[in-house]
Amino acid sequence: MKILLFGATGMVGQRIAAELAARGHEVTALSRTGPVKGDVHDTATLAKGHDAVISAIAPPRDGTEPGPPFLAANRALIEGARTAEVRRLIVVGGAGSLQVSPGVDLVDTPGFPEGYKKESLAARDVLRLYREVTDLDWTFVSPAAEIGPGERTGAFRVGGDMLLTDDQGRSAISAEDFAVAIADEVEQDAHPRSRITVAY
Repeated sequence: MKILLFGATGMVGQRIAAELAARGHEVTALSRTGPVKGDVHDTATLAKGHDAVISAIAPPRDGTEPGPPFLAANRALIEGARTAEVRRLIVVGGAGSLQVSPGVDLVDTPGFPEGYKKESLAARDVLRLYREVTDLDWTFVSPAAEIGPGERTGAFRVGGDMLLTDDQGRSAISAEDFAVAIADEVEQDAHPRSRITVAY
């Protein structure tokens, strides 16, 4: 497949690019600061001729309000995919919008880290945006509550809107295995127009 990847220099984006390349896909890896520059606001032009678009961009982390620019970026991604006639769109989301009990999101629970709250709320607004999109085969992929560099095992669970935890109550996934889940979703198209999560 020919895949356009935004956010390719980030922790998750680098691993997605590597996983897809290892599987033989042709990856156009773009970022705002890397050697090959590209912005989601140019999706309409950049996505032409691709089979799928993956966004691993994150909300702004420069101290400004992250919500409005992150929503604007994803609106541009959606409109650009439509213009380029690319139906498959996979978006890396956050864990904050996952539910810990019916109707209760992780980000709204007492003790949720204040430093991650604005970013998590921005990602939740983006999830709500995608849930209004019915003409693209989007998938919003939320990681476990803890994600970081680690081992590629290829063994993890896939869930829906509920936070996945292990027997000790921990919710974790390595960035390498998260990339495996993204690549699996690109290839299998198993969860169109829905949100999934992955954890051990």
